[in-house]
Amino acid sequence: MKTTKNILATAGIAAALALSVAGIPQVSYAATGFGAAMGQDSSGDAQAKLKKSQFKDVKVTVENGIATLSGTVSLYEYKKDAANRVRKVKGVTAVRNEIQVSGPNVEDNELKTKLAEKLAYDRVGYGTTPFNAITVNVENGMVTLGGHAYSDVDKDSAVALVSTYPGVKDVSDEIEVDPTSIMDDQTRMAVARAIYGYPSLNRYASDPAKPIRISVQNGHVELYGVVDSKADKDTAYLRANAVPGIFSVKNYLQVAGKENENEKP
Repeated sequence: MKTTKNILATAGIAAALALSVAGIPQVSYAATGFGAAMGQDSSGDAQAKLKKSQFKDVKVTVENGIATLSGTVSLYEYKKDAANRVRKVKGVTAVRNEIQVSGPNVEDNELKTKLAEKLAYDRVGYGTTPFNAITVNVENGMVTLGGHAYSDVDKDSAVALVSTYPGVKDVSDEIEVDPTSIMDDQTRMAVARAIYGYPSLNRYASDPAKPIRISVQNGHVELYGVVDSKADKDTAYLRANAVPGIFSVKNYLQVAGKENENEKP
């Protein structure tokens, strides 16, 4: 009997508590300022990540986990680095990068020529230069990188080189990395020997920045670069096509001073 009374008493207390809680008005985090404080804390933490001199004109605000970066930097590399730093801040779930690159304004054709020269010598000495066929286009200071890279390292190196060049306002990375394959590596070397070992073509190996570029994708070969004559272009194609085990050869070599009729779209 005593146990039953205790149970009833406990039930009564629970009911009374439920009624009293129901009468208390709901208080949101926003009303108390707690949510705003959380956003302010994240903004402060994010701004603290940008204490270096290259970010002195950059501001960060965080709202609902989204960090918005604004202001200016002198190089595109700094714009990208700022976003990477803020992305690591606790409470930040996304980054909206509205930073403007305020470096020097360079004519598109001039910038394209300079970047192409830099890319031509990139990774020289690592043995992969003949197997990188990276293209560059510039429009209003915005650089688009395309073509093929031998590896992710070669691709990243090209992107980093362009990102640090004055005058570059933005970078779009559309470089394709050729598949990793022992068979393709053997094909690359066989094609390189067939082309560079031929008397009329071996001069293209003398300047590391101006080789005939060889891209191999699952046994399919593509040739890029600029040669001195149509005869050289045709010879390179025939030499590559004669390598055993190749499925196909596409010849995108350009003849100096002439439009390339087989240019890759």
